Amino acid sequence: MADYQNIIPATFLERPNRFIALCEVEGQQETVHVKNTGRCKELLLPGVTVYLNHVPSATRKTDYDLIAVKKGDLLINIDSQVPNEVAVEGLRNGKIKLPEVKGKIVQLKREVTYLHSKFDIYFETDQAEKVFVEVKGITLENHGIVSFPDAPTIRGLKHVNELIKAVESGYLGAVCFIVQMETANYATINQAMQPELEQAIKNAQQKGVAIVAYTCHVSPSQITIKEQIQFK
Repeated sequence: MADYQNIIPATFLERPNRFIALCEVEGQQETVHVKNTGRCKELLLPGVTVYLNHVPSATRKTDYDLIAVKKGDLLINIDSQVPNEVAVEGLRNGKIKLPEVKGKIVQLKREVTYLHSKFDIYFETDQAEKVFVEVKGITLENHGIVSFPDAPTIRGLKHVNELIKAVESGYLGAVCFIVQMETANYATINQAMQPELEQAIKNAQQKGVAIVAYTCHVSPSQITIKEQIQFK
């Protein structure tokens, strides 16, 4: 679960670059930090309601982080740091289940290097299982279908291919998609954006890499795992 302490609603105006946005906050224009370097073009539209975390500090250039966006009736968290946090919690408390894992987690580490990749999560179980998990957040939604990525990801492609190598060497491997919204019919790969990633995922599934997707309970001030949905 991720909690935000000082949430303020605002109106999105524009995004001059991938790091900052201009928002109207209580009648004043403010420069805010966008906690997602992805494109988010279908979300960050002029006039939409966004939610900012007020985190003033003498060491920061801005006093606000943009962490969530309203898309119609759907609230979408776009904080790119959140998926790893909620995935770790979900694995520890059993809300996230990986199909090939039989034992209970006895040791878990984050950002563990294997070959040329640094995977988000590595854990071992009381059944002597050794598991690498790569976590990907999904914010792209279209008529109930959520997909990844919203921009080509060379890093993501490399991680999928090296998960295959890890499984071939005796590890268990998984890609865990954290859908940063409450509802979705199913999750998939954005083939039009990156066909190479779709093929890599297919190869990974054939080699025994688990692909799972979970939606989240989302409010302006909190996000936590909700339920598993189908990955196609």
